Amino acid sequence: MHLRLNRVAIAAALIGASAIAPPAYADQLANIKAKGELVCGVLGTDEPNSFVDPASRQIVGYEVDLCNAVAKKIGVKPAIKQLAVAARVPELQQGRVDILAASLTHNKEREALVDFSLSTFITGQKVLVKKSSNIASVAALAGKKVLTVKGGTQEPNIRRAVPSVDVVTYETTVQAYLALQQGKGVGYVDDEASLLNNYAKLGAAQKDYLVLPQSISTEALALGIKKGETGLKTLVDGVLRELEKSGDGEKLFFKWYGPDTKLKFDKRTFKFESDKVAA
Repeated sequence: MHLRLNRVAIAAALIGASAIAPPAYADQLANIKAKGELVCGVLGTDEPNSFVDPASRQIVGYEVDLCNAVAKKIGVKPAIKQLAVAARVPELQQGRVDILAASLTHNKEREALVDFSLSTFITGQKVLVKKSSNIASVAALAGKKVLTVKGGTQEPNIRRAVPSVDVVTYETTVQAYLALQQGKGVGYVDDEASLLNNYAKLGAAQKDYLVLPQSISTEALALGIKKGETGLKTLVDGVLRELEKSGDGEKLFFKWYGPDTKLKFDKRTFKFESDKVAA
């Protein structure tokens, strides 16, 4: 009798415990394999990292190719989802995208929110100004209105470099850059590669603009991975190391940034080898 009661009590306790226990932790890499696709969050407005190709109307670019390489390694199809700059981290955290390939700067502040792959690009941030403003240095932006994208590192970095600057942000880099051309500010802040790409598109109008020589920061870009997803991070880093070892990483760089592109970089000054940033 007592044995039967003990069994009933133990069973009841187990049922109660299971009702309050947290659900089993799902491995994102396994989920990606199960659904058969890797959803990559991209900007789609940041040439050459991710942008709409005028001929195909598809989003292409350096980071899109990196996303495709990860999907190929997993054995699934890539699915590209366009995001606003400010929406990148929330979309990843909420599981609406599997990884971010969206010009995401790896900094200490973001390490509390997401995990990062090995660095995929090292760049600086610079300022493009109208020559009519007579501004020749970053320091001369004091008290002036500059424009940039909302939710990126550009705003805090320019405020750090010039504390009295007046910053106006826009939802996309395209809007911010257009606002400069419309005279809504004297300067436009962006990652150097993107800024130089936009500067190249000015054509004859380049004579009216100046890229200030000083960088306001050095930025390490990386793929963003949901916090704690060690299996996916290990795979992504492995793909990047394989690209580096095979030489395909360098080929991708020159495909999108090399001498035959608008950017005309003649050398690659980084490798896929570290996921650390300076303190």
